[in-house]
Amino acid sequence: MARSWTRLHEHLGTPPGPLTFDMVAKAAAGRLAESDDLDWKEQLPQPPREGRWNELAKDVAAMANTRGGLIIFGVRDTTCELTGIDPAQANTEQYAQWIRNHIHPYLSGLTFTTLTSPDGTRSVLVTDVPASPMAPHLVYGTAARDKDQQAAVAPYRDHDHTAWMAEHQLERAYRDRFTRAAQTDDTLRQLLDHTRQTVTLQQREASAWFIAAARPEHPLPRAAARITHPGARLVVTEARDRIAQQPGSGHNPGPLESLGIVSDPRPGLRRWVFSTLQLGAGRETYAELHHDGTLVLAANLTFRTSRDRLRADDLPYGLLVHQDTLDACCRDLCLLTSQLARHLSLDSSLLLHATVTTGSQKAVPLIPVVLDHPGFTSVPDRARYPHTIQLVTAGLLPADTDEALQDSAQELFTDLTNQFGLDARP
Repeated sequence: MARSWTRLHEHLGTPPGPLTFDMVAKAAAGRLAESDDLDWKEQLPQPPREGRWNELAKDVAAMANTRGGLIIFGVRDTTCELTGIDPAQANTEQYAQWIRNHIHPYLSGLTFTTLTSPDGTRSVLVTDVPASPMAPHLVYGTAARDKDQQAAVAPYRDHDHTAWMAEHQLERAYRDRFTRAAQTDDTLRQLLDHTRQTVTLQQREASAWFIAAARPEHPLPRAAARITHPGARLVVTEARDRIAQQPGSGHNPGPLESLGIVSDPRPGLRRWVFSTLQLGAGRETYAELHHDGTLVLAANLTFRTSRDRLRADDLPYGLLVHQDTLDACCRDLCLLTSQLARHLSLDSSLLLHATVTTGSQKAVPLIPVVLDHPGFTSVPDRARYPHTIQLVTAGLLPADTDEALQDSAQELFTDLTNQFGLDARP
């Protein structure tokens, strides 16, 4: 299987990793309900009957058109009883042929995996359906009463059952497909520009800002279930808990620490918004959790970096950028992105984009500040004072361990710090 984080992992509280027979058995015993990304099937796929489209193709296309997911054969859907299948009867080559013949355009990345109990007595067949950037996928077949007339339908998952796309849904799905690639760069630029304007227009004093966005390679489509208000709060809380477990995190609080005082996120345009911009106290921090898996994070880097406490006698004009805070921002970005992806059961790589910017109409030097000793900060010798910082990128997977996320955060931090003429900490 390609998928390492599924509805079953979430239900069982299991860390990312390969799906096992025991996990399927425990989920079935716990009566895990079907959803838009989980479909229980008692019997193995059957060939097309009465000239109609193949049911396997219909179910696969429905998941590919929604958010991807798992179709598991060998579990009764009404009772979640694990009945098992005969692995000798599972003809995965034939199933793949049915899908090639009945689904258009071609769906790539589909896998079939047989999982067997440790004692070898029972098995299930798991079909892993990826969320497809080529959606909508049509299912072709012929009507039973008119076998010369071929029909095409576009199914999608509506919670625990399959529905058919209406004309306006098809139109939107095609528009999304044809414009997805062209809009990727525009969407990122709009996200960053919108965030920069939002935070700098509400800032209490001129400051330098860390601004970042994370975008899944395959964002969840509009048909997928939206993240709820309690779900958005839980994502931030669990991300903060993961940070607290990291050594030394208490000495270097980041933007998620500030968001801890925001207990009630507000709805936005297909997103939830966390903001401390108008509280008048603490570090100014702003975050957006989008329903499609996109994340935005911004934090004030100049907060509490007082000129009076710097040891440099002739500090140049500019906005101060605290390097420890910048490091914490990169860390919090990666962990929050990972937590949101896990909550939404994303199975897509995510690309992170980060920069340091200001809201000033004129170019203002950005002055790096480092912590020498507790309570003492200084501007490093030979540091550069850039007026602009280039956008830097890194990638991560929802299943990445905290160590892997630290590597992604370090990559972002290094690329940003190097632009100030400084070496990042190893």
